Amino acid sequence: MIIPTSYDRYHRQMILKDFGSQAQQKMLGSKVLVIGAGGLGCPALLYLAGAGIGTIGIIDDDVVSLENLHRQTIYAMTDIGLSKANIAAKKLQALNPDISIIPYALRLTTETCLQILPFFDLILDCTDNFATRYMINDACVLLGKPLVSGAVSQYEGQVAIFNWRTANEDEPVNYRDLFPEPPKSGEVLNCAEAGVLGVLPGIIGSIQAGETIKLITGIGEPLINRLFTYNLLNNQTYELIISKNNAAHPSAPATKEAFLQTDYEWLCGTVIQALEINVDIFDDLLDSGNTVIVDVREHDEYPPVTEFPHLKVPLSQLEKNFKQESADTIIFFCQGGSRSLQAAQRLSAEPGIAKNIYSLQGGIINWKKNSKRISHD
Repeated sequence: MIIPTSYDRYHRQMILKDFGSQAQQKMLGSKVLVIGAGGLGCPALLYLAGAGIGTIGIIDDDVVSLENLHRQTIYAMTDIGLSKANIAAKKLQALNPDISIIPYALRLTTETCLQILPFFDLILDCTDNFATRYMINDACVLLGKPLVSGAVSQYEGQVAIFNWRTANEDEPVNYRDLFPEPPKSGEVLNCAEAGVLGVLPGIIGSIQAGETIKLITGIGEPLINRLFTYNLLNNQTYELIISKNNAAHPSAPATKEAFLQTDYEWLCGTVIQALEINVDIFDDLLDSGNTVIVDVREHDEYPPVTEFPHLKVPLSQLEKNFKQESADTIIFFCQGGSRSLQAAQRLSAEPGIAKNIYSLQGGIINWKKNSKRISHD
């Protein structure tokens, strides 16, 4: 039964046709885990807490930074440097004291997946990297947990519901049916490299919350086995029907033991290897002479770099257009460091290119923020 003090809180949704107190009771009895308390997670958490989901878990090992605040609207300037999971839990509890909020200020691993996910009825993937997405998907498949997946980049966002067993299905559709294999490192840019307009994750995260409520209460037509795509620039939307593809799962773990042994960072090409240099070493090498600097971003990417001479060779054209330079050292840079690291690794395998080949750690964004060559007043 809904406690008397909660009636006024939920009254506006309880008077909806086909909703009522029964749907509200289902939400109060549900347990939802939100993985990622960032651009997608913040709006999803706010609306799930406001709507009265009885137990909400939050997983995020990151801390609040200034660059988060244009889109992660749970946080404020006074929260910078503090745990996202703990701060979000505190603010959601203040928003709705009637529900239970459980923060997990930790990095999600295969071990913690199998420890935490079984406690919850439904999982929201609000993360921003492929290694974690594939890990969450595979864990949900093994544990039989429905998954509401969201993603954003630049001006476009996507939402889909996976692993929801319908009456006529032997086996539900999952993320690997849509994307059988992870993209190669640097092939798909994350928000740190491609950018994102702050309001977009607010829209997509809110849709994830709406789809979660629909699944729990049984109202409407959730995006089960459908990929919904929204373009903010022109407000165009479209949907794709996702079908089961049994031939698309060769690398998916079939057991919990196999899942625990899967290295998702390696699988998705995100393992950081040698060849990286930090901002200070980069600045020293700029002055050393006989050093070639190469920007491997696409031609239309921002911010522009005018502080030092460099070549422009997009990663997609590296082998085709990169000409061997007479230099002791070659340093690649990109937006956040992942594509330049891939370029350094690829060119290091070529004989006779240069004595030293490096990638600028953290990319040009990090350099502009921390280089002593730039005034930060």
